[in-house]
Amino acid sequence: MELRHLRYFIAAAEEENVSRAALKLRVSQPGISRQIKDLEDEIGFQLFERSAKSLKLTEAGKFFLTEAKSILQRADDAVKNARAVAGGTNGEINVGYAPSLTVQILPQALRAFQEKFPGVRVALHDLSTEEMLSQIGEKKLQVALTVRPPAKLLRGLNIEELAHYTICVAVAPKHPLAKSKSISLEQISREPLLGYSRKDYPEYHEMLEKLFASIGRKPRIVGEHDGVTSIVAAVEAGHGFALVPSCVACMVGGSPQGPRLKLIPLKPALPAIPVVAIWRKESETELIEEFIAAAREEKGQP
Repeated sequence: MELRHLRYFIAAAEEENVSRAALKLRVSQPGISRQIKDLEDEIGFQLFERSAKSLKLTEAGKFFLTEAKSILQRADDAVKNARAVAGGTNGEINVGYAPSLTVQILPQALRAFQEKFPGVRVALHDLSTEEMLSQIGEKKLQVALTVRPPAKLLRGLNIEELAHYTICVAVAPKHPLAKSKSISLEQISREPLLGYSRKDYPEYHEMLEKLFASIGRKPRIVGEHDGVTSIVAAVEAGHGFALVPSCVACMVGGSPQGPRLKLIPLKPALPAIPVVAIWRKESETELIEEFIAAAREEKGQP
């Protein structure tokens, strides 16, 4: 049994006439009659009661008509869904992201992307930059949103800058430095510092060591955290200060009691942190292009 047998049978049943069914399907009348007879021979029972001018479904034929329509609909849906996946309008993409750097870009980009592609599932993976690059190489991720890596790690990859953020000092609202317009490294060099986990973010600790070495000091790290949410909570509780990208402002803006944290510029200012999208050149699809376009359009530059 082939799908065309079912299509011929359904047309004949709906038209109740072989000639009209043949005209509807643009096939010859003998051809459609032969295909329906072959179908009846294969399934072992009669589908129609035939007269000179019309066809009438048997009881078995009525039941088979319902099932045949269901089979054709499932087959059409399978083709439609597969075509959507191939064309990038359905399916799934895996996106790696750095939470603190994408706190402003990612939610808005997801909203814009999924309004356009509601059938696409975007699976998010909170990973270090090293893990993202590794998983892009292994084709486990299609896109990474992270800090710009060294150029030597980007061979064979596409990269696009989405945003850049300044580094700020985050302190609790009641901290002695909270009313400062700017803060120098010397002012915070002896303060307790809250940072990311060294195991998961080794590049962050390298940055801290180089930064404080420029004034002949070492960072006084008193707590390590696995994400920006817990760092914000610890700073808010008065456990120390943190160095965070300026985009974190959208997380700490305030409540009825006032802002959760104060973000104060460093002086002199440090080079801005570039946030980029990374993907494999040979794996680029329409779906990936559209996701990156959504991130590009929704980028923030506080």
